[in-house]
Amino acid sequence: MNGRVAQINRKPETPGQHGLPKIPVASVHVSHQGLEGDFNRFRRDAKGDTPDRAIMLLPLETIQRLNDEGWPVKPGDMGENITTEGVPYDDFVIGAQYRLGEVVIQIAEPCTACKYLEDLPYVTEAKGVEFITTLTRLEHGLLVNRRGWYAAVVSEGVIIQGDAIELLDPS
Repeated sequence: MNGRVAQINRKPETPGQHGLPKIPVASVHVSHQGLEGDFNRFRRDAKGDTPDRAIMLLPLETIQRLNDEGWPVKPGDMGENITTEGVPYDDFVIGAQYRLGEVVIQIAEPCTACKYLEDLPYVTEAKGVEFITTLTRLEHGLLVNRRGWYAAVVSEGVIIQGDAIELLDPS
């Protein structure tokens, strides 16, 4: 596997705003709670700050496929903290551990669609209805198996844009 960190994204808690889109940064310290300076209201309020949702990853290749389908998604728009490149969506497996820079993560679960995606500036009213409707029909949704992956932080440290993504030996 020859993956890399294509982009690092975070957004601080901002009154009156949701956590989308996230803003790119060149590097970040990552603790067991997630990226320093990033806030996730859903994780805090609905999930009790579960460590299994400390980081969200989304492959750049998935974003490119959405672009090809007419959705002008950019890295960070879907709420991912790490936009990966070179690791296909289906290569991420629940329980697998990966090293990103100094950080080791463990894939916990796939991410499901969020209603706040309709607030992205390029989703028009007509397309917003289509976007959200397809998102919420889980068996046929636009983003089923394409929204990203949640991961827990096993080992804290720093991630820098361009860092390699290494699958760790499960033994």
